[in-house]
Amino acid sequence: MTALYRNNLPQTQGNLFLTDGGIETTLIFHDGFELPLFAAFDLFKNEAGRAGLRNYFTTYAKIASEQGVGFILESPTWRASSDWATQLGYSTDELAKINHQSIDMLVEIRNTYATETAPMVISGCVGPRGDGYNPATMMTADEAEAYHSEQIKTFASSDADMVAAITMTYIAEAIGLTRAAKAEGMPVVISFTVETDGTLPSGELLKDAILAVDDATDSAPVYYMLNCAHPTHFESTINTNEAWVTRIKGLRANASCMSHAELDEAEELDDGNPQELAQQYNALKQFLPGLNVVGGCCGTDHRHIEAICKEMLQATSETL
Repeated sequence: MTALYRNNLPQTQGNLFLTDGGIETTLIFHDGFELPLFAAFDLFKNEAGRAGLRNYFTTYAKIASEQGVGFILESPTWRASSDWATQLGYSTDELAKINHQSIDMLVEIRNTYATETAPMVISGCVGPRGDGYNPATMMTADEAEAYHSEQIKTFASSDADMVAAITMTYIAEAIGLTRAAKAEGMPVVISFTVETDGTLPSGELLKDAILAVDDATDSAPVYYMLNCAHPTHFESTINTNEAWVTRIKGLRANASCMSHAELDEAEELDDGNPQELAQQYNALKQFLPGLNVVGGCCGTDHRHIEAICKEMLQATSETL
């Protein structure tokens, strides 16, 4: 095992880092794949699926390399935890193998496209145990730690540099997951999602969520992110000079300004306007001065990420 950046994540130094966009919506609506339970990891079952995943990540790695910015390769394992995998018929051993394969694939892409000006971090993606939009059943922090430790242990035994908890919907799960990562010595990033009013799907305030996780874990998360929401949903929430906002350094917004409930019902992809989204990202810098990890979520693809990258690079050059 040779995790390259586990003890020194380069995105913490403040330079611009990209992530990919909405992997599931891209694979389904643009590439024509079927993803049962929205599980991208299921594509590892055959060569066509594996090729689709490699092509997906390679597209973004090329953008980062060409633009000379960092890139976080986020594994396609958002659904690759035991409850979801069991529904899809995977055994414990098969699931562990796929989590390892996902990291190995990203390492190969990094070896091809990373440069001195475009360092690439390998992140093991961990998703919520339940629905990413509706936390109908909530765990205690202890239950969440026990549940997520299995997947995080697998990443700890791989070449992953970190783990990222994407689309966290309530506080206790984020605390438990953070504790599980801390126990394995894995740097962890927590990414909350919010509704159109800026609160978590649980009804908890974003401010309270970040403060509670920090308090319960001795500020273990390296930083926080927001994902699977449109900037118009949360910009008023972060319009403050309070210290908790400085903990947010990453953003993976949706292309659409529709609510989670509306997106669940939508039969067609709403990919919004890439340039408009890029401008909205740049405008958020006034509220999130530490924002330097940018990518996308539902509805976004390489067009959005490239536009965001160029917009933020141009803004940076104009302030120098």
